Amino acid sequence: MDTLLQQLINGITLGSIYALVALGYTMVYGIIGLINFAHGELVMVGALTALSVIKALTVAGLGLPPAAIMMAGLLVAMLLCMLLAYTMERVAYRPLRNAPRLAPLITAIGVSIVLQNIAMMFWGRSYFSFPGVISVTVYSVGGAAVTDLQILIVLLAAALMAGLLLIVHRTRLGLAMRATAENSSVASLMGVDANRVIVAAFLLGAALAAVAGLMVSAYYGIAHYYMGFMLGLKAFTAAVLGGIGNLAGAMLGGLLLGVIESLGAGYIGDLTGDVLGSNYQDVFAFFVLIIVLTIRPSGLLGERVSERA
Repeated sequence: MDTLLQQLINGITLGSIYALVALGYTMVYGIIGLINFAHGELVMVGALTALSVIKALTVAGLGLPPAAIMMAGLLVAMLLCMLLAYTMERVAYRPLRNAPRLAPLITAIGVSIVLQNIAMMFWGRSYFSFPGVISVTVYSVGGAAVTDLQILIVLLAAALMAGLLLIVHRTRLGLAMRATAENSSVASLMGVDANRVIVAAFLLGAALAAVAGLMVSAYYGIAHYYMGFMLGLKAFTAAVLGGIGNLAGAMLGGLLLGVIESLGAGYIGDLTGDVLGSNYQDVFAFFVLIIVLTIRPSGLLGERVSERA
């Protein structure tokens, strides 16, 4: 029972991060039908940028409180990720908007590789440790351990997801996004600037990716230039699991995938008596992807994937 509760806590924390990244995939796909495989690299850039700023401010000895240092790192990371997302959309994706679907897909993979190599040249191949600006407190809940960092990650992710839903369903921008997703040609005739809406979707996704990057680097204590690849694939799996193009589905898929991974890794580790479970943790994500695509290709909450495929 202790293992179950502990892995549920770990899974919800990890799933919250997956959900934030998956929202970037599902927003872009829902509007223009593009699977932006470079989105995971935005998480990586956000993590490394935030860590660089946090480390610089810590070494400078300005006497800033930890919260201010973390916020400064996050803001710089968000700005850089949004700039990269705008550049990707304007330079790489917009010229291919009316091209066959295979062309932007291959381009997205190419952009991902380019960003990985740029990050490797700028930050190097080494792993970056998270600066010791925050102290983690551990609480005992029913025999399981939960940290204040895990609580903060879950609450912040929930607030951001609620805020995004509010934007999409209660603002003029959200109305324009939903109209463009339904039919961009008709939305343009009604006065909606489709280009601005698409850029807004990329920028919102990039901002969430930067937050997720800081979260995952703080949670695991490290960041490196290749971290976005696997995280991006898992977030894409979460989006497919929930129903890609559906915001609520991305959130549900992220949480479910995090819990499935943690439970699988935890119980396999207990059965083998070593860390074998964590070594096979990645397998569960793609096993889930295969099952979902076989049994329910539209995902748990998806309804329109067959129309866009």
